[in-house]
Amino acid sequence: MTVTHGRPMTAEITDILVAHCGLDADAAAQAPAASLEELGMDSLALLELSAVVADRWQVSIPEQAGQLSISAVADLVTRRVDPPGHTENGVVIDAPLALVWEVTNDVANWTELFTEYAVVDILHRDGQTVRFRLTMYPDENGVSWSWVSERTADPVSRQVRAYRVETGPFEYMRIHWRYAEEAGGTRMTWTQDFAMKPTAPVDNAAMTERINTNSAIQLAVIKDRVERIARQRADEDVPAGSDESTEAGDE
Repeated sequence: MTVTHGRPMTAEITDILVAHCGLDADAAAQAPAASLEELGMDSLALLELSAVVADRWQVSIPEQAGQLSISAVADLVTRRVDPPGHTENGVVIDAPLALVWEVTNDVANWTELFTEYAVVDILHRDGQTVRFRLTMYPDENGVSWSWVSERTADPVSRQVRAYRVETGPFEYMRIHWRYAEEAGGTRMTWTQDFAMKPTAPVDNAAMTERINTNSAIQLAVIKDRVERIARQRADEDVPAGSDESTEAGDE
């Protein structure tokens, strides 16, 4: 996040340099790509900058900061104040890996798998790669969020790599799906790496919390729905006249 209290981090760093380090604001505005050293900031000025940044954001900046531009210093501070988001959530589904893979990679039917998607539009397919538009159900403000994503499945390694093409409030969003057989069924794991744009309504930490909360909900729903399909298919495979029950356990 490059915004602090509604202001870009670049503006915050510039203000510190002007107020505490003797930076000429006009010179900085005329040469935005110039390094701090090129703008006349000596070692004492850089020490003062380091002290103010440490006091304000509890972040240290390297000794080589003099070789960086103001925007580069701002990016460095931003990454340390609000590091990129990273989440990992998984669930064990009591169903064969092949079935879990089949159902969860049937993107066209994700409206039957997830509770949050109202519409899925398949835009393009190329082998194991699919580009699609997701539209969510309206939120509490009546807004239906929509974006385009692309995912590529690898049936051999049982992994999927996906990313948002239309990033919306994200600088980027990448998702890694992994599947593995283990005792009790199939473990499906989602790993998400992302960063929010400066204009986003939440920062990386807040979005990390949101994703973790929602992932737990959706994984539980997917587990229930895939396990139900597994039971239904098992019942269909029972020969006529068998002593085994042909009724689904949850119907």
